Amino acid sequence: MADASYHVAAIGNAIVDILIHCDDALPGRLGFSKGVMTLIGGDQVESVYGALPSAIECSGGSAANTIVGIAQLGLKTAYMGKVKDDQLGQVFRHDIQSSGVHFPTPSAIDGAATAQCFVLVTPDAQRTMLTFLGACVNFGPDDVDERVIADSQITYLEGYLFDPPHAKEAFRKAARVAHQAGRKVALSLSDPFCVGRHRAEFLDLIAGHVDILFANEDELIALYQTAGFDDAVTQVQGHVDIAAITRGSRGSVVVSSDKIVTALADHVEQVVDTTGAGDLYAAGFLAGLGQGRDFQTCAQMGGIAAGEIISHLGARPVTDLAQLVRSKL
Repeated sequence: MADASYHVAAIGNAIVDILIHCDDALPGRLGFSKGVMTLIGGDQVESVYGALPSAIECSGGSAANTIVGIAQLGLKTAYMGKVKDDQLGQVFRHDIQSSGVHFPTPSAIDGAATAQCFVLVTPDAQRTMLTFLGACVNFGPDDVDERVIADSQITYLEGYLFDPPHAKEAFRKAARVAHQAGRKVALSLSDPFCVGRHRAEFLDLIAGHVDILFANEDELIALYQTAGFDDAVTQVQGHVDIAAITRGSRGSVVVSSDKIVTALADHVEQVVDTTGAGDLYAAGFLAGLGQGRDFQTCAQMGGIAAGEIISHLGARPVTDLAQLVRSKL
């Protein structure tokens, strides 16, 4: 692959997270299913916020979490996602740029507010996400920076962003530009419900535009509608060049056309919050690819990064991720 200015460029929902520790009953009292992501409208934001205990605000968004993790591992990165020129939008821009990530997408002057996600963390460390997409839904083909995509070894696409029609167009445009430049395209399936909404389109996107697929076990089974994990692995083998599949405490499985590699989960003393575990696994894995590592080491790096995230509240690393990976490999 020719030299590139960026190892990874990501496209996703630019969101500010509002993190809340709560009891097991709160998601249900608010009328939401525990442990999944639910989209909410602007009219619900104030009522949800008013019903919550004290919270912590920090920048989030699945692909943004991944790209920050990759940057912290020492690679060159870029990110594209839509925010408004409001207080939360300024917080998001500051946070991602201070992490060393190039963020070329201009802020919207009018329209919906910057997206926010209420992350309800229950005592079992499960997270229920209530997401107001706001300005995110306005990301379209014109927001794809073709120069950055063509100058990135890998373009990473966030499945959560796939809902609006113009976002689908943006994905296909980015993939086309990347492949025309001889680059690779990666996709995260993001969530089983996301797969349920877009299964046929995801299968088409994967077949025609995706080289590297990230999914957890439930998402992969939902994608191929199989009876179990082994059958889903058989289906994905050959569908993409590389599939990296997380299985929680059972570690991960990396599938390519000629091999299947397994890796154990990194040991964590106490699981505090699973928010961002898949995001940071992708960060570690993609950083490993960018460094020319083998699949086993890439999976180990993903597991280490995910282990760091689940050991504390929030989806951005709080320790020196590069040093942590060096100490454990």
